Amino acid sequence: MKLLSIAVPCYNSEAYMKNCINSLLPGEDEVEIIIVDDGSKDNTASIADEYEKKYPGIIKVVHQKNGGHGEAVNTGLKNATGLFFKVVDSDDWVDHESYKKILSEIERMVNEKSIVDMIISNYVYEKQGVKHKKVIKYSNAFPTEEIFSWDKIKHLKKDQYILMHSVMYRTKMLRDSGLKLPKHTFYVDNIFVYNPLPFVKSMYYIDVNFYRYYIGREDQSVNEEIMIKRIDQQLKVNQIMINSYDLKTIKDKKLRKYMLSYLEIITVISSILLIKSGTDENLKRKKELWKSIKQKDLWLYKRMRYFSLLGRGVNMPGKGGRKIAIGVYKLAQKFIGFN
Repeated sequence: MKLLSIAVPCYNSEAYMKNCINSLLPGEDEVEIIIVDDGSKDNTASIADEYEKKYPGIIKVVHQKNGGHGEAVNTGLKNATGLFFKVVDSDDWVDHESYKKILSEIERMVNEKSIVDMIISNYVYEKQGVKHKKVIKYSNAFPTEEIFSWDKIKHLKKDQYILMHSVMYRTKMLRDSGLKLPKHTFYVDNIFVYNPLPFVKSMYYIDVNFYRYYIGREDQSVNEEIMIKRIDQQLKVNQIMINSYDLKTIKDKKLRKYMLSYLEIITVISSILLIKSGTDENLKRKKELWKSIKQKDLWLYKRMRYFSLLGRGVNMPGKGGRKIAIGVYKLAQKFIGFN
């Protein structure tokens, strides 16, 4: 069995996919690289096929009709044979030394028969034009290089949430969780991280800056203008997360608190984008979003709407309230480094 399966979703990625794939090759025979060509119209498919011919037994290529990022991840998981599963987007890459360290730790787990459900590592915002790169570290929140459970997690800051960039799951656990991401939908990485969490019983944190998350392409899905244009998809992901669990029934208090806070952040982002769009229609949709939460789960609504500073902030009345909410959001952008 391979130690790690890495899915690389590709759609019209000819300009940058080689940099991504080349950064993954040092894993050699311990790693399986699954390139998912999601109906690309450029030379992505032929580039992927060339890699598969050159590195048989390491690179596997799957061609499919366009189904979006989520369907490409689904395909990667379906074809994975490795002990752990990770997604690396085709415009991102990984650090060589950190990569070797992670594989060494997984191999040690195998030898000691101490396999965990989730491995976490740091990631770096490789934002175009920014000299000093923002590094998201978890050393103050998680025990380092030891197996731990939710009760050992310390306070996570708003810029320290576990994202697709920082996580790899045990493949069997991920499948057992029933994870299936929606087709033709952006921002499903939040579902990828959020939905399996109640199935995670053991974790392991490696303090290395492994994943390099590139930000800077004008057509990138996390570009704010594009996010506003695709607000329907952000809201779809938000609602899927809201409907996935009745959080008050989750017995583990630390896990419940973390999932509540994660859901709060996604809902606040949805709200801010709706506010920033500046249209009466989207202001109405923001109200409908919060109303739908209230109707589904009053407990959840009260905690996100009244017990949360962010929840109160995005629901302040009038133009003045909306200006304050946008101002707080801009400060968060500067502090965290996203978009």
